[in-house]
Amino acid sequence: MEHIVIIGNGISGVTLARHLRKLSDKKITIISAETDYFFSRTALMYVYMGHMKFEHTQPYENWFWEKNRISLKKAYVKQVDTEAKTLHFAEGDSLNYDKLVIATGSKPNKFGWPGQDAKGVMGMYHKQDLEHLEEHAPNNEVCKRAVIVGGGLIGIELAEMLNSRSIPVTFLVRENSFWNGVLPQGESEMINRHIKNHHIDLRLSTNLKAINTDENGKVKSVIIEETGEELACNVVGLTAGVTPNIDFLKDSGIELGRGVKVNRYLETNIPDVYAIGDCAEQHEAIGNRRPIEAVWYTGRMMGEVLAQTICGNKMTYNPGHWFNSAKFLDIEYQTYGWVFGERGRPEYEQHFHWKHEDDTKCITVAYHKESQKFLGINTFGIRMRHEVFDRWLTEQRDVDYVMYHLSEANFDPEFYSRFEKDILKSYTNQPQLAKS
Repeated sequence: MEHIVIIGNGISGVTLARHLRKLSDKKITIISAETDYFFSRTALMYVYMGHMKFEHTQPYENWFWEKNRISLKKAYVKQVDTEAKTLHFAEGDSLNYDKLVIATGSKPNKFGWPGQDAKGVMGMYHKQDLEHLEEHAPNNEVCKRAVIVGGGLIGIELAEMLNSRSIPVTFLVRENSFWNGVLPQGESEMINRHIKNHHIDLRLSTNLKAINTDENGKVKSVIIEETGEELACNVVGLTAGVTPNIDFLKDSGIELGRGVKVNRYLETNIPDVYAIGDCAEQHEAIGNRRPIEAVWYTGRMMGEVLAQTICGNKMTYNPGHWFNSAKFLDIEYQTYGWVFGERGRPEYEQHFHWKHEDDTKCITVAYHKESQKFLGINTFGIRMRHEVFDRWLTEQRDVDYVMYHLSEANFDPEFYSRFEKDILKSYTNQPQLAKS
């Protein structure tokens, strides 16, 4: 019986295993050193905030794996011998495979800062990070202040978590406006104000120079690069992005870039070895997407597609139109299609921006300034339907069509205020849109 071994029990690896079982009778083993069972990584923050217990983050009952004949092995892979098709574990034992899938995800970036491995320094990605946070920041008596380094989505989640326990937070963001490599200026500035309104000490254009420790090797302060200022703190959250978790593959013969290099079938350069999820790097980026995408739903899609290929129905990975969603404290964010920030914005891309007077709701619509083709939308504080925008992008609708039909996409619950009339009025009153 063909043995499929999957290294990593995140959304990609588990989706693959489930679909392999639906499609076949193959022997399946999932290996992870992180946890006994699959859990929803995006829900970790809610455990710390008291909204759920850790076991609530596990989508499947513990008996599910045995019932579906999916073997789980808790171990750390030290070396992959692709010629002998053997995995060697840190614990000293080994395992043979017929086909190998690398789904090891990401780890937080570290940039060689002095003190970056001290006690009280953590990312917010693994279950172990949650355990470290509980140990070093159980309350604001043990943790008098936390410093977060890096202004992405994980950084804002960690700030919200600490805020929920009334722990003072200083947020060091190297950009001059929050997440402005991704968000257009109006949105980025609205989020700056929203963060400050939550009494978070947001420091823009600010870099970490070093982390100082006490005699026990615990965090005691950070030094700011630009000013030399020393900030006393007990916890440092490193949230300056993530990197594929692939160090154990260095001598395997598998082609590596920043991640594990794969083609559109998610195959590596070695026969019978594949990579999916955050650690997979496309040789050729797909459309405007990045070669590596640390996104939950693309990891799930890769698992589904690769299961088909392994079971004899060879299928290319085609993620479709870009979309994503997140939360900035109290403001929900969704994006469909492409809306570029100030950096890297193409010449042809025009934006229509509307913001509500309460400064917590806005939309930005991107369109082609010559053809008027709708390119994408960002929405903050107003929920929109994915399938509607997905269809409009496929149908290549123009911006007028989208703006006049915006209410069809609204997904806010009943009795919520609706803003489409205000948005349309603002849109039609813009002289530069040169309405025909």
